[in-house]
Amino acid sequence: MTIADWRLPIDGVGLTVFPIDNLQSSIDNDVMRVAAIDVGTNTIRLLIGEADGAGGYRPVFAAQEITRLGQGLRPTGPLQPEPMRRTLAILARFRRHCADHGVTAIAAAGTAALREASNREEFQGRVRDEADLEIVAISGEDEARLTLLGVRAALNPLPLCLLTLDIGGGSTELLLADGQCILGLVSTGLGAVKVTETYLKGDPPTPAELDAATRAADGRFARVRRGELPPWTDPLLFVGTAGTITTLAAIDLALDAYDSARVTGHQLTQERISALLADLAHMPLSQRRQVRGLEPARADIIVGGALICLSALRTLGFSALTVSDGGLREGILLDLLHRTKKPQAGC
Repeated sequence: MTIADWRLPIDGVGLTVFPIDNLQSSIDNDVMRVAAIDVGTNTIRLLIGEADGAGGYRPVFAAQEITRLGQGLRPTGPLQPEPMRRTLAILARFRRHCADHGVTAIAAAGTAALREASNREEFQGRVRDEADLEIVAISGEDEARLTLLGVRAALNPLPLCLLTLDIGGGSTELLLADGQCILGLVSTGLGAVKVTETYLKGDPPTPAELDAATRAADGRFARVRRGELPPWTDPLLFVGTAGTITTLAAIDLALDAYDSARVTGHQLTQERISALLADLAHMPLSQRRQVRGLEPARADIIVGGALICLSALRTLGFSALTVSDGGLREGILLDLLHRTKKPQAGC
C-alpha cells in the first residue's frame, strides 16, 4: 500500500452544532463565543472561546472533571448507572457555564465509551433532557482528526511532519500527518481505564499483572508498526496529548498547580517514562494520590496510562515524545469556529 492510498482530508468531521437561542444575532456581531465539550471515557472537558481573527481562538473559560463514564463498561455492554449520573451532573453544570459566558453554539463529542455502549441512545436522550445538550459519538478516526487540529494549534514552532499519540480512557489513537494532510490513522482498543480494569487489579499491581498488560499493549502497537500506519521517515516529531501524557509531564515537572504553558513542549524520554512507571507501579493507591503533579482522581489509572505510553515509545521506535496540552477539546472548538464563521464580504 502506498502512502498516497492513506491520504485523508483533515476536514469533514460531522459534529452537530447545538445553537443557543441568540445564535443568529451573535453571528451578526463581530465576536462569536462558542463552546466545545469533550465527553471522554474518563474525563469531561469544557472549553469556551472566541475567534482571534487569525484562524485561532482566544480562550474564555475552561473546566474539566473526572467522571469515569466508562467505569465498568464491557465490550458491547451498557454504561453503568452511577457513572452516567456523575457525567450528567457535570454536563448540566457545564451547560450552565455556557449560558453564564454568553455562548451561542456548542459542539459536544463523545469518544470510546459512548461509541461502544449498548445504551448510547438512552444516555444521549438523558443528556438532551437533563442537560439540554446534544452529544455526537464520533468515530476514532474523527477523534484523531480533531485532535490533530488541537495539537497543531498548541505547538510552536509548528512541525511539518508528526505522529500523534492520544491516550484516552477507552482507546488510544495514532495519527501520522504531513502538515494538514493525514497520511494514516489508527484507533486502538487500548485505554488507561480499560487496561486498568482488565489487567491491573492489585493495589499496587502485581508483577504478573504488569507483564500481562505490557504484553497486550506491545502486541497492539506491534500491529500498528507492521502496517496499520504507513512507514515514516525522519525528521518526524512524536507528539503525545491527553490526560495521561500531560499528567506524566506534570509529575516530571513536579507541578503543584497544573500549568499548560510549561506542559506543552515538555520532552518525556523513554527512560524517564520507564522510571516514572516503575515508581508509580510500586506505590499503593493511597500513596500515588499524594504524588506532586498527579490529580488524585487520576491516580488509580495512571499506571495503566503510563504503561501504554511506554509501550508505544518502545514498540514504535521513539526515544522521546513532545507533550501537547492542546488536543481533542481544542480541535472541537476550532472546528466549530470554522463552521460557524461569519462569511467575509465578497466570498
